Amino acid sequence: KEVIVDSGWSDYVFDESYKLKALSETEAFIKAEKHLPGIPSAKEVAEHGVSVGEMQAKLLAKIEELTLHVIEEEKRIARLEAENRTLRMKIEPNQMP
Repeated sequence: KEVIVDSGWSDYVFDESYKLKALSETEAFIKAEKHLPGIPSAKEVAEHGVSVGEMQAKLLAKIEELTLHVIEEEKRIARLEAENRTLRMKIEPNQMP
């Protein structure tokens, strides 16, 4: 059977006012705390349990954040590739297809 959990949702991540943490900030948090920001630690879950609906919303927020990071990285790669082509044409104008 299907279980329906009535909970808040995570589309707030796509709001213009949402501050997406830099991956370097997330890395520093993980190194210090040994878990993702906004996600309870294993110790907290062991002591207090976890709300399935709340955790689903938090996990979706993390997926949405990762999606935004991937989109930005794709744009960055495209800019770098275009810059690379331009520079290569200046260096080797007769070698480019």
